[in-house]
Amino acid sequence: MKTLIVYYSRTGNTQAVAELIHVQVGGDLVALETQEKRPTNYRTEVDLNAREQLQNQLPPLKTNIPDFEQYDRIFIGAPTWNMALPQAVLTFLATYDFTDKTIIPFNTHGGYGAGQMVAQIQAAVGDALVLPILSVASGQETNGQLLAIEGPTKAAVAKEVTTWLQKSGLLA
Repeated sequence: MKTLIVYYSRTGNTQAVAELIHVQVGGDLVALETQEKRPTNYRTEVDLNAREQLQNQLPPLKTNIPDFEQYDRIFIGAPTWNMALPQAVLTFLATYDFTDKTIIPFNTHGGYGAGQMVAQIQAAVGDALVLPILSVASGQETNGQLLAIEGPTKAAVAKEVTTWLQKSGLLA
């Protein structure tokens, strides 16, 4: 079984969760990056993403995954913005064929949960099997907290990851 862990991370929180998953399941770890540099200011980025959502725009990705078809299970991680996936993740979902794949979503959020992320992923991947999401409370940029998944919090999140992977049948 070949595993791909794809994530989109602005502050490092989603990347931290992706790395915790990678330690336990292995596979290939890939960060999604857009061709054009995204705003570094949180509010500016979320506002741009909201405009892209309204206009149904998908920002082109710099990231390319050769031999995508070799992967059987694909972890997809992203922060929740405006109760939805970042548009860059929708670009990824629109780019590849997920037929006969197992999709394992995970997200980070500032207190609002996964929003519509699972429904968006399910709609994009068609008949692919989508397992239950891991939803991790992380930074709250509006309160000045950028990277929250470090130190003791990272250890607690690592335990959450293990429990989720076990419940999902992804750990032996």
